[in-house]
Amino acid sequence: APKEEQHSVDLIEKNSVYGNIKHEVTVYVKVFTNSPFLICMDSARSQEVIDPKYLWTGPDGKHLEGRRYVNLTETGKLMVLGFKESMSGAYTCTLSHKVIETTTQEEREMFEEYTFMVYAYREADHAYRVFARFTTRECELAANDLFFEELKKILNNIISDLTCHIIESSCKCHSVKIPKQGLLHELFVTFQVNPFAPGWEEVCDQVPYDCEDATNMRVQEARDRIGEFFSTQTYTLKRKFHTLPTIHYVDNSFSAIHIDSCWPGFGKNDITHKNCPSCCVVCDPGTYSPNNGVTCQTCTRPQEKKYGARSC
Repeated sequence: APKEEQHSVDLIEKNSVYGNIKHEVTVYVKVFTNSPFLICMDSARSQEVIDPKYLWTGPDGKHLEGRRYVNLTETGKLMVLGFKESMSGAYTCTLSHKVIETTTQEEREMFEEYTFMVYAYREADHAYRVFARFTTRECELAANDLFFEELKKILNNIISDLTCHIIESSCKCHSVKIPKQGLLHELFVTFQVNPFAPGWEEVCDQVPYDCEDATNMRVQEARDRIGEFFSTQTYTLKRKFHTLPTIHYVDNSFSAIHIDSCWPGFGKNDITHKNCPSCCVVCDPGTYSPNNGVTCQTCTRPQEKKYGARSC
């Protein structure tokens, strides 16, 4: 085929997934988006097919023809529209076609079955755990607590327009023995930068489909601003003070690690979902996730038959 023609075919293939006669094919669909086209055929057999007929059934075992939420083409491709967690499960297609013997022109009917396991997923929600250290004159100082409260206020102010806030904060004072310097007293400060400050849902209403993408961008920006704040502390200390204030930032002590969480009903599992290890995939029947943890837990008495359970 000429180059250009070849290219347009590639583009069509990009958003489609072939079946496999030998095993189920796993497909992940982001919540609220459309699935790729599921093709009722093996890629090896995507050549000529005589008198093909296609019969698709959904996870509930019922035929999909005529359902509002599917797009079925006459060539047996299925697209599931506006995917929700409850739509997860096995989509099966039976392909029947004729085989005509070249010599005798005899016709035989053949049947092939293709199964696609389709799972709803969400992007993980990000938060950041931040660490920083400050030297202080002594651990029993009343000023230490005041300083910590003040620091939290300042940081919350820096990120409040992003509907992010500081949670799970703690400040512990330790004596640190430093080579050639003797004993120092340091405040070990840690907190979480969280993208769900009051009012975050309204921000999400403007982007209902990719809310995680929006909150993840905001919390990343919040982390950057806080990092920037700590690096200016170093600058200020070097330029501004001839004698150091009682409590001051320890140069380069800022670090942030990113923490994932999933929505209730979703979890990560890099063993069963190794093709989507960082995704929060809908919990399988018989498992559930009640909170913003990262894993689906097994039900003690698994009578739950649905995907995305939040309780058993």
